[in-house]
Amino acid sequence: MESLTATERRLAQRLAELRLEKNWSLEALAGLTGISRASLSRIERGESSPTASLMNRLCIAYGLTMSRLLSDVEQHGPQYLRPAEQTVWQDRENGYRRRSVSPPASNFQGELIEGRLEGGALIEYDAPPVEGIEQHIWMLEGVLMFSMNDQQWRLESGDCLRFHLFGRSSFHAPEAEGARYALVVCRP
Repeated sequence: MESLTATERRLAQRLAELRLEKNWSLEALAGLTGISRASLSRIERGESSPTASLMNRLCIAYGLTMSRLLSDVEQHGPQYLRPAEQTVWQDRENGYRRRSVSPPASNFQGELIEGRLEGGALIEYDAPPVEGIEQHIWMLEGVLMFSMNDQQWRLESGDCLRFHLFGRSSFHAPEAEGARYALVVCRP
């Protein structure tokens, strides 16, 4: 197994803290999320990193956006970050890489994220962590097929889509070069 990054280790610690703050057992959290007790235990001990899909289920249980959860584990610091200082989280299993471009802050309502999907990658979410959250996708390179419930959009370089997220959604990079996009998440 690959060793976890510092961000992934802090994420494991924060997930364990959140469960304890709620006074939930691993069994209770497993029941809420549909994630096995054994998988939750490995994630909280930092033995494995959750996929984007599992992260979404945990965010739903805790009532947090993925941006909020990941900003909780980022190193708080300056208003200005160079690329090497920006937090990167990866879903190695599904070919997804997420860079938190915005410097971490709890008092701002928006966050800028760079998403990268390898060619053929597909990430599916059963539900948003926060119903109705406003998001904007701006395509930087490649092609992204984004779907929400029964709607689907093909986004190409330069395209921008603004929406309130409800229900099931998916991100798919159908072409070999993958997809690179900016995602703006507006916190409620």
